[in-house]
Amino acid sequence: MFAGALAALLLIAGPSAGVSAAAPGADPGEPGTFRIEDERITESSGLAASRIHPGVFWTHNDSEDGPYVYAVDSSTGRTVATVTLAGVDPRDVEAISTGPDGTLYLGDIGDNFGGRWPEVWVYRFKEPEKLRDTTVTPTRYTVRYEDGPRDAESLMVHPETGRMYIVSKKQEGGALYEGPAEPSTSGINTFRRIADLSDWATDAAFSPDGSRLVVRGYFGGSAYRWRDGRPEKLGTRPGVPVQRQGESVTFTADGRALMFGSEGLRSTVTRVELRGELLPDSVADEEKSGNGDGDGGGGGGPSSGADGRNGAGGSGDAGGASDMVRDGGLLLGGFAVAALAAVWLGARRAFRRDRGGAQGG
Repeated sequence: MFAGALAALLLIAGPSAGVSAAAPGADPGEPGTFRIEDERITESSGLAASRIHPGVFWTHNDSEDGPYVYAVDSSTGRTVATVTLAGVDPRDVEAISTGPDGTLYLGDIGDNFGGRWPEVWVYRFKEPEKLRDTTVTPTRYTVRYEDGPRDAESLMVHPETGRMYIVSKKQEGGALYEGPAEPSTSGINTFRRIADLSDWATDAAFSPDGSRLVVRGYFGGSAYRWRDGRPEKLGTRPGVPVQRQGESVTFTADGRALMFGSEGLRSTVTRVELRGELLPDSVADEEKSGNGDGDGGGGGGPSSGADGRNGAGGSGDAGGASDMVRDGGLLLGGFAVAALAAVWLGARRAFRRDRGGAQGG
């Protein structure tokens, strides 16, 4: 009942603004908004852009699926490879991240009891060079938090240092935890609390150059400049689309846009363009060096808008109108679903607690 009513409100709110099927000014081969067609993927909880297979995104189910990671081609929405993790019995898999040197990290870090599990796990494996069904034996890291167990759904690996980070999930705001510089495969890896965040985080991601960190929640998100291993909050927020149950985010491989995912059968992955201060440093530098003072500096590129606003708008007045539609749509959608969604999510958490208790942890 709750899910049906929520879906009805989302229809009333209308489509998410800030959505672009094709990125203005970006490579035509870059992925746009797409739908996951694989009927096995019913609870897509994490998303990571492939670094070696253009247009491919890695995802996984939340729980009760098995040790599987799926490669989805954004041009068709179809699964092009399934990776089975040998020796893994997942409990509550919530996040996936791309690390340096072609590695993927899968976070079995969820805790629906809000701090019952004394330890959680992260699995690292090499991204397959060929897209086909395969079985791999991952490296396993055992994780504990310095201030005790907690729920989390956000795992990020810095693309340059390879260091792991986790954002805890609390409605009133979570915290950012940093893993050891050299994680152990045999001992306990204690994650230290290094910053408080205001987000009710369901996922987070580093930009491909490591200069930006984006944290998303159900109804919004925040962006940070990553400097000297610490986050500095930006004044501009990313345009998080209204989704049935927003669970995932990743940067596109070129760093020019964010891809937002949701749970549910045949769920949609929505592309949202980045502009101004939200653009990673490498992209902003490329824009500056490429545009110069000529016509190439027009408003059609993804960095147009001197005020640093983000969205999928085109050039000139059309872009401003798109920004207005986006902001209005997000505001309407957020207010329209917030109350009911809170009730629905509460009911869902209660159900999952009961299910988790029945599974025995």
